[in-house]
Amino acid sequence: MRITRENLVRIARETAQKRALSEPELVAAYLTGSLRSADPFLGNTTDIDIVLVHEGPSQVQREIVPLTPEIHLDIVHHPRSDYDKPKTLRVHPWLGPELYDPLPLYGTGHFFEFVQAGVRDKFNEPESTLLRSRTLVESARQQWSDLQLKPADGPDWLLSYLTCLYLAANGVSLLGGNPLSERRLLLEFPTRAEAAGLPELVTALYQLSGAGRVDAATLANLLPEWENAFVAAGSRPSADVRILTPRLRYYKLAFESMLAGETPQAILWPLLLTWTYSVSSLSPMWAEHWRSACKMLGLEGTALEEKMEALDHFLDALEEALENRPA
Repeated sequence: MRITRENLVRIARETAQKRALSEPELVAAYLTGSLRSADPFLGNTTDIDIVLVHEGPSQVQREIVPLTPEIHLDIVHHPRSDYDKPKTLRVHPWLGPELYDPLPLYGTGHFFEFVQAGVRDKFNEPESTLLRSRTLVESARQQWSDLQLKPADGPDWLLSYLTCLYLAANGVSLLGGNPLSERRLLLEFPTRAEAAGLPELVTALYQLSGAGRVDAATLANLLPEWENAFVAAGSRPSADVRILTPRLRYYKLAFESMLAGETPQAILWPLLLTWTYSVSSLSPMWAEHWRSACKMLGLEGTALEEKMEALDHFLDALEEALENRPA
């Protein structure tokens, strides 16, 4: 199959139509994510992000459907009730940007007219932008507080730490655009921080994630052990959807592309995140190489106290910037 943006959009439309025929309770379907951008590919891979809106709750919240080794459908299921108050959705940090400019694939009962009329009204006003950003930053601060009460060790703690950092980074991103995906977080954060008038946070984010401590060669050397853990964990029925086997080349080819580019350290975020999800579901023996990588990144042992203090300063700077920002 020739992989082009146009072909993938066509597949999205066909998928929505097939689901509408087989699922009578389907209210709407829309395309979001990277295919809404001009250049959705990293390493000639991407996913097709589709949201299906159902009349009631769905038994499945998210599913990965492989199409080729490089391309898969990433389908999220929402109940119609999530969209009942469109004016509140415009300040929702995830659904607001998603609904502002999706590509409708299927709809009933004027769904998109009703929802987008509320979302788009005052969406771009400074007050709405600030509210979306503050929601994520407040969540990040709560996550930071919760981390103080947990033993600073192991995959579960690091996943909480990364979640905190991801929320804070996207709090910045929302001031200058849409939220950033996991694959593109470090790659595009400098541009978003610049647009938000907060370029000084770029170096801080790289240091907090450990990306400031490694070069391309070091990162390339981590890939074999990362892949081994990914494959072992992703083949399990209970695997987190982020690390299902059909997503291996989605990450691997993107990593290889970024390693050959101007910012090879950008692979660190999705690499570390998916590796941590992988070892968290495997026996302790799988954590040996992961722990070595974490130690090198300053994300293990006594170095974590310094990281937590730096994360506190990052959140302080961001909270102060939001407080001083005109609404």
